[in-house]
Amino acid sequence: MSQLEILAREAADLAEGRVRPLAPKPTADSEADVDRIMTICNACRYCEGFCAVFPAMTRRLEFGTADIHYLANLCHNCGACLHACQYAPPHEFAVNVPQAMARVRAQTYSDYAWPSGFGALYRNNGLTVALALASGLALFLVLALVMQGSLFHEPVAGDFYSIFPHNLLVSMFAPVFVIAVLALGIGVARFWREISPGEAGLVSSAAVAETTNDVLRLKYLDGGHGGGCPNADDANTLLRRRFHHLSFYGFMLCFAATSVATLYHYAFGWEAPYAMTSLPVVLGTVGGIGLLIGPAGLFWLNLKRHPAHGDAAQKQMDRGFIALLFLTSLSGLALLAGRDGSAMGLLLAVHLGVVMALFLTMPYGKFAHGFYRSAAMLKWAIEKRRPNRVGIGSE
Repeated sequence: MSQLEILAREAADLAEGRVRPLAPKPTADSEADVDRIMTICNACRYCEGFCAVFPAMTRRLEFGTADIHYLANLCHNCGACLHACQYAPPHEFAVNVPQAMARVRAQTYSDYAWPSGFGALYRNNGLTVALALASGLALFLVLALVMQGSLFHEPVAGDFYSIFPHNLLVSMFAPVFVIAVLALGIGVARFWREISPGEAGLVSSAAVAETTNDVLRLKYLDGGHGGGCPNADDANTLLRRRFHHLSFYGFMLCFAATSVATLYHYAFGWEAPYAMTSLPVVLGTVGGIGLLIGPAGLFWLNLKRHPAHGDAAQKQMDRGFIALLFLTSLSGLALLAGRDGSAMGLLLAVHLGVVMALFLTMPYGKFAHGFYRSAAMLKWAIEKRRPNRVGIGSE
C-alpha cells in the first residue's frame, strides 16, 4: 500500500471517528529527538524484528508526546539496534535509539512521580541521595541504641524484638511501605492514563498473560536475536540479562521471606527468630545471595558500558539504586551471620536503615522503571491484537 493510499485510508478513518486526531507534539529536547529518530527509523525499518519498539513504531505515521513516552519505556536499552544502524553516529543523521529513549525514560520517572520534586532530585543526585539517606537512617537507629545502652549486648539468640520491639518496627516500616506503594501507584497510573486513554476496557487475559511472561523472562534483553546485548567491544553477551534476573528474583525471594514471616507471626502466632532451616530464612538467604551477585554484576557492567548505549546523566540514578540493592543484601546477610553475637543490634540498625532508604527511593528511580516498562509492554500486547492499521498520532 502506498503512502498516498495509507493517508487516504486514515483520513476516512478519522472522518468516521475510528482514530483520534493528532496528539500534541513533543516539547522537550529529548522528546523532539525521539520524534526525529523514529521518523527516520520508520522510513528504514531495518530493525523491525529486533524488539517491540519497532513494530509499535510502524503503527504510527507521527509521534506525539504520549507515543514517545510509550515507546521510550518499551525500549530495554539493549543497544542492538545501534550496532545494526547504518545511520548511527558519525552519520549526519546521528540515529541513536537507545540513548534517545534513555533520556526520555529518565524524564518520565520525574514527570510522573508523586510528589514530582522528589523525582527530579533523585534523577539528578541518585547515588548521593541513596547513600546519604541510608547512612542518615542507619545512624539515627544506631544513636537510638546508644542512648538506651544496647548497641553492644549479651547475645540474644537472634531475637530482633529484644532490640527493637515488634510494634516499633511495624510503626516505622508500615508508613514507609504505604508511602512507597502509594507514590509508585500514582506515578504508574498517571503514565498509563497518558499512553492508553480509554483502553482500560481493552485489557484482556491474553494480553496480561503475554505481558507477564515477557516481563518475567526479560524477553527483550536478548538483543533481538537471542545472543544478548552488545557490549563496548561490539560482542553480544547475556550477562546483563542474567544479572537482571538475579537482582529481580533475588528481590522477590527476599520479599517472599518477609511475607512468609508476617504470615507466621499474625496467622499462626509463630514469632521470630526462626530456625536457619525455616522457610523465611531459606528464602531470605537464597534471595540475598542473588541480590548480592546481581547488583554487583550490574554495577560492573554499568562502569564498563559504552557511553553511546545509554544516557550518561542517568549514571547517578542507576548507581544509587544498584548500591541500595547491594547494601540491602550485604547488610541482611551480615545480620543473619551475626544474629547470635553481641553486635546484632548494630547490624540490625544498619540493615533497617538501608531497607528504609531503598523503599523511600523506589518510586523515583530504576525500581519504578520496571513498572513503567511493564505498563508499556501491556499496551503493546493490547495494541498488537488490533487490526494492523497505521494510526496518526497516539492510537
